[in-house]
Amino acid sequence: MLKQILIIDDDDDLSFIISEMLESYGYSVTCAADSERAFELLSENTYHLILLDINLPDTTGFELCKELRRISTIPVIFASARTSETDRITGFDIGGDDYLPKPYSMKELLSRVNALIRRTYGFNEEEKIVMFGSVSVNITARTVEKNRIPVSLSLREFDLLAYLCAHKNTALPKDKLIAEVWGAFSMVETSTLTVHIRWLREKLEDDPAKPKFIKTVFKVGYMLEVSE
Repeated sequence: MLKQILIIDDDDDLSFIISEMLESYGYSVTCAADSERAFELLSENTYHLILLDINLPDTTGFELCKELRRISTIPVIFASARTSETDRITGFDIGGDDYLPKPYSMKELLSRVNALIRRTYGFNEEEKIVMFGSVSVNITARTVEKNRIPVSLSLREFDLLAYLCAHKNTALPKDKLIAEVWGAFSMVETSTLTVHIRWLREKLEDDPAKPKFIKTVFKVGYMLEVSE
């Protein structure tokens, strides 16, 4: 699956050049020129990395990153002509993962993007398969089988299951699941998450009323409980 990158910068020409370069190296890129458009995109999609300018028309990249960090750990690279030590320290302190001063070369940008993607998501040469009970989830191929019979899941059902698999045996808050699966600024209600969990249980659990794997964690959210 292509890694999704969101560029938030009001320099349309620069964003276009960066998009062309990143897409030529196998990334899928979306651009936003201001925070309002960025929030719209983040509410509707999930991204693997954000390239963020500091000086935006309607806010600062610092403020946007602060808001994002309340609900998401998506990697953020600040890219800005503001190069003072204070700005760089501020960028890291509020949750930025890297800081690239403008002007920069496309080669250096690609190197930093690749490195941060590797650090965050690992290498993808091998298939990632998670098994629990009679269920086999192939994260790489986006397929699911139960008792060796294919199970049909919607795109969102699979995304939710894949996130639970990636964080197996970890109690995940409902707002965290919604932010990571539906988008950082999604307006999705918790009832929608509850319904999707029920659908997964109906398709994957032997007894959906008494789930053995997709567990409810009281006053927290949900967890995929898997024997190591």
